[in-house]
Amino acid sequence: MSKKQTSEFKSKKIDQLEQSTKDYQDQVMTTNQGLKVNDTNNSLKAGERGPTLLEDFLLREKITSFDHERIPERIVHARGSGAHGYFELYKSIEKYTKAGLFTDTKRKTPVFVRFSTVAGSKGSPDLARDVRGFAVKFYTDEGTWDLVGNNMPIFFIQDAMKFPDLIHSVKPEPNNEIPQAASAHDTFYDFVSRATETLHNHIWVMSDRAIPRSYRMMEGFGIHTFRFINKDGKSHFVKFHWKPVLGVHSVTWDEAVKINGADSDFHRRDLWEAIEAGQYPEWEFGIQVVPEEDEHKYDFDLLDPTKLIPEELVPVEIIGKMTLNKNPENFFAETEQVAFLPGHIIPGIDFTNDPLLQGRLFSYRDTQLSRLGSPNFHQIPINRSVAPHHNNQRDGHMQTEIPKGQTAYFPNSLSMGCPHLAKMAEGGYTHHQERIDAHKIRGRSASFSDHYSQPALFYRSLSSWEQQHVADAYTFELGKCNHKHIQERMLWIINQIDQELAKKVADGLGLTVPKKIDEPVNQAIGADAEIEKFQPNSKKQYVDKDSSLSQANTKFDSIATRQIAFLAADQFDMKRFEPYKTALEQAGAMVKIIAPHGGSITCDQGMKHEVDAAILTTESVLFDAVLIAGGQKAVKSLQAKAKFQKFVNEALKHCKAVAALGEGEALLKHSAYKHYEKDKAVFIDAKPKAFIDAIAQHRNWERKDKVEGIAV
Repeated sequence: MSKKQTSEFKSKKIDQLEQSTKDYQDQVMTTNQGLKVNDTNNSLKAGERGPTLLEDFLLREKITSFDHERIPERIVHARGSGAHGYFELYKSIEKYTKAGLFTDTKRKTPVFVRFSTVAGSKGSPDLARDVRGFAVKFYTDEGTWDLVGNNMPIFFIQDAMKFPDLIHSVKPEPNNEIPQAASAHDTFYDFVSRATETLHNHIWVMSDRAIPRSYRMMEGFGIHTFRFINKDGKSHFVKFHWKPVLGVHSVTWDEAVKINGADSDFHRRDLWEAIEAGQYPEWEFGIQVVPEEDEHKYDFDLLDPTKLIPEELVPVEIIGKMTLNKNPENFFAETEQVAFLPGHIIPGIDFTNDPLLQGRLFSYRDTQLSRLGSPNFHQIPINRSVAPHHNNQRDGHMQTEIPKGQTAYFPNSLSMGCPHLAKMAEGGYTHHQERIDAHKIRGRSASFSDHYSQPALFYRSLSSWEQQHVADAYTFELGKCNHKHIQERMLWIINQIDQELAKKVADGLGLTVPKKIDEPVNQAIGADAEIEKFQPNSKKQYVDKDSSLSQANTKFDSIATRQIAFLAADQFDMKRFEPYKTALEQAGAMVKIIAPHGGSITCDQGMKHEVDAAILTTESVLFDAVLIAGGQKAVKSLQAKAKFQKFVNEALKHCKAVAALGEGEALLKHSAYKHYEKDKAVFIDAKPKAFIDAIAQHRNWERKDKVEGIAV
């Protein structure tokens, strides 16, 4: 941030604190019934050392409230962070849908967004290798629409019937409750290797997409194919996309492991602090639209949730933008109690026959009944629709509204027929009239049997460094499996995706890729007679590569919100530092002073500078780039603390931009990286713009093959 932005941010925080003090300074403590309380430290006793009395209603109320503070955590997506914001439409798409959200460009639709990890418990760390939830609640004039998605465009399974099996396999193993928030164990890979429909989503999890740099730097997807319905009743298939304005960026696995130890709230803190600093996260909203008559045009099934539509075939049309500009005032009341249901839709949007989506329509409501304890969970403030609601639903646990009138049924005459049914012209919801003529059958379409083509497309589309990260991830995960036959079965399956990938993983495991396996991979899918029918089809190549799948093709034009560590000590060279600080903050980066101690340090011009973190309390992995101060005395102080050298080494190892000012070169020269002079992201007394441009590139992946002996 600039000096002006920093000053405004601090002034805002002071104003908020003063206002908070005014709001609470005259409040008197009471019970929940309004009875004023003059002692909340001591229970009522028979004498100072006597027993506590049963009549102490203050104690009972306080303890009872505390004992019942917790509600069941979500079975999946338990670990989450949320924020408020708004959605704005760039252009009307009334040719596709009659939804006012997508036809009225004057609207500013309120939203609440919850990001999450899937497998871990509520207390698990943020940087687990996992799918991230990306759920958006739109408070529209026509009702609430919940777009409940992930940061990956596909799902593990094709039918909701298998969801309990998937989650049971990835959760901690039931005999020992190990491991937490991790998929690297036998039960998960036993399931994946026998249910090859999982392979597409699984290879995304093995990629850098599973360890995002920030919630603000990851994509979001609606996963399923939905329907748009226009005012004439015409239907189009549609997939929904969120594309971050800052681009799609990730951390390395080595960083993720260390971040979880240094700051297990890394993503949560990043989102909160960005909003508090006025660096509002933004995503552009896009759609892929397919005419209904083209449903069977492609070599994959649009209703298969393990398939994406390559952007090379159907480009994403950007139609709007979402901005998050307000943090929750209370985590439990908002982020924890928010209830997202795929069944919450509005006129102009409808479902398809995607079997996973159909199951989610039941499961999510059922889950909220268990978590929130009542069908009245829609009355919780964060879940309330901004559109008026009138119906004959009554009573129930935790009813907070007071329905008026004599009748609670329809039709009636005593209340003049009210609430009456909405006419289509009044915006009444009508389902798309899809013709269905079929036999009841417990089975699956053969068009869902292509399990290898899209994982192979994803891998082919990645850059060389991304492909290496995938191979490393498979090697790490399978290396945690204790059963050799599971490892071999997975190697055989990976070989069907890509032979080079399978060989890299096999070499890392010290195994060879099996030429065959002795048992059907998908024997769990159906009865013996059906097994052959549902074996995966041969791999197809309907698209060579899809550039949108690689993070190497994301945006590299901004360093907004990037965290820059300035390693400094007393008597650092202010003249060299000032232009860097000014340029970095004007570009939107956050410059943090890391010093040998906390408190403040004094530059060579006699000015005091507040220290953001003492070196012993922070880690290099928490920052996006490193700037080393100049000044002979300051650099000697840095060299006297071994962790400063480790800090620089780690940044180099993780291919980040590093710059040294003046005498700061000495700290760089003693680092384990011996060829920094030739590195395009390592600088000595360079112009600030060169450093900024290097940070915008996120990493210098060319360095990965040149780093020698960096021990950190």
